[in-house]
Amino acid sequence: MPERRVTMADVARKAGVSPTTASFALSGRTDMRISDASRARVLEAARELDYRPNVTARSLRTKSTQTIGFVSDQITTTPFAGDVIRGALEAARERDHLLFITEAGGDRAAESSLVHALLDRQVDAVIYASMFTRYVTPPKELFGRRVVLLNCLAPGFDAPSVVPDELEAGRDAARALLAAGHTEGIWAIGGHQAIPATPEGIIAGNERMRGLEEVLRAGGARLDGVVECDWDTRDGHREVSALLAAGHRPRALVCLTDRVSFGAYQALGEAGLSVPGDASVVSFDDQDIASVLRPALTTLKLPHYQLGRLAVELILGEGPLEAVVHRVPMPLQERASIGTPAAG
Repeated sequence: MPERRVTMADVARKAGVSPTTASFALSGRTDMRISDASRARVLEAARELDYRPNVTARSLRTKSTQTIGFVSDQITTTPFAGDVIRGALEAARERDHLLFITEAGGDRAAESSLVHALLDRQVDAVIYASMFTRYVTPPKELFGRRVVLLNCLAPGFDAPSVVPDELEAGRDAARALLAAGHTEGIWAIGGHQAIPATPEGIIAGNERMRGLEEVLRAGGARLDGVVECDWDTRDGHREVSALLAAGHRPRALVCLTDRVSFGAYQALGEAGLSVPGDASVVSFDDQDIASVLRPALTTLKLPHYQLGRLAVELILGEGPLEAVVHRVPMPLQERASIGTPAAG
């Protein structure tokens, strides 16, 4: 048999006060005339009895369950984005809230069912999240609810979005190259979006490239070329190998992901070229591979932890939520893959 749960009446009885006095003392209310001695006895009795408030009863009084629903496509099964969950969990815990984490795996029917399940449990709000930044159509069940979109955008949907600042990341990549003296022989590998076109590349690729080209142009530099390809290691290797075989000698490569950079490193090494002696490399994402490559890769870090944390901070903020886009900085991780331009 489970032990009987300690009640407010038990605390009041042990402290020698009325249940009403015990309730006010434990809730921290100061607008009632309760003596300091009575308050102290209540708190001591609660500690000795290991009293825990009845959350269900409290939610009926306050109209809040202190819970947040979290619905994603595949974040929970992707180690790369695990920090999104950690940031959200820590921010919720600091505010005495629980996070109900669910994953639909891209199945719209499952997504709708999960949202219904969360709403049936009377969550106070829902975070609707995506593994990568893309345009989405939230389930109809979320319309009119308190919602924050995490790592996704939904034009026309009345909710704030929290996304990485890909545009400024592209600018920072260009600034890093310009600061090292690179003004020519710069190639972008990966291009404006992953090829074949996928949702993963639509926003990130376009914004990274737009920021990159904007700052290069302002600095009196330009890209010698853009190679449109998918964003994996084998693609970076294939395209940089082909670039070198065609007689091009890039002095700097801007790779659209760290995986592309890994392939670029391999291709340069096979051609007898070094990083950064012959070609500098700057990238995006800051996956684990970036710091273990030799030389270590300079890259713009996807702010997964900060994304998850900000989503919870917004959703638990006071007042109505405004349908604005919150862009979280992608900090530059300065390592050893950028050097001064090679001669010739």
